[in-house]
Formats: sequence, C-alpha cells, structure tokens
Amino acid sequence: MGCSTVSVNYATLGELKKGSYIVIDGEPCRIVEITKAKTGKHGSAKAHVVAIGVFSGSKKTLVAPVDTRVQVPIIEKRLGQVLADMGDMLQVMDMETYDTFEIEKPDDDPQLLQKLQPGATVEYWIIMGRPKIIRVRSSG
Repeated sequence: MGCSTVSVNYATLGELKKGSYIVIDGEPCRIVEITKAKTGKHGSAKAHVVAIGVFSGSKKTLVAPVDTRVQVPIIEKRLGQVLADMGDMLQVMDMETYDTFEIEKPDDDPQLLQKLQPGATVEYWIIMGRPKIIRVRSSG
C-alpha cells in the first residue's frame, strides 16, 4: 500500500449536504447544518456551513461561495478487536491485517466507552491518517 495514500478528495461546496464530511482548518468535520443563500443580482450564491470536528468535537463554521473547491476527507471503515484497556488508550487489532495499534478512547460517548472491553469488536474509521472508534459491533 505504501505511504502515498491520499487522505482527501475534492468537492464543490454546493454539492455537500448535512451529514457530509469536510475539512475545515485542516480538521475533518461532519456537517451538521448547511444553508445556501443567493446574494443580490450579480453576486454568486454563498454557502454557510456549520460542522463539528471529528477528533476535537469543536464547532467550526465556513462561509464561502457555493462553487468553492473544498477538501473532503476520505474515510476508510475497518473492523478491529479490542485487545487491552490501557487507561486513556485502547490496544486494537485490525481484523483483516492483524496489525496491532493504540487508539484514543472516544471521550464524547459514555455509552460507547462502557462497551469498549477487551474482546469487543469495534468499527473504526481512519480519517486523514488518524483512527477513531465509531461503534461497537454486537456479537452474534
């Protein structure tokens, strides 16, 4: 696979919708609100985006013409198994490659945190080179 994997695509701001992902200030974010407004007779339409950072959880806004090219993070969805709880981190093994790595515990979801026990199967996403646990797969 190599290290040259591209972690972003490009899209036009006007193509994106609520639930889409976008890169704002170098951080992948999920759009929670997007509104488009036409400005005057000769101005181009503007989009107003409100998004939440995937890793930071912080709210970001972007106002730009709808034809602006923006970066969209490529999300690689993978399955892993929790091997060990190491305090703030979890040791996870990828179910396909058997690679073992450490991943930050998601601190924004107490219910998810409870289920992250050794032996649990998790869906994690790799977004711009960083892994994030999204959900626990129920066994069975």
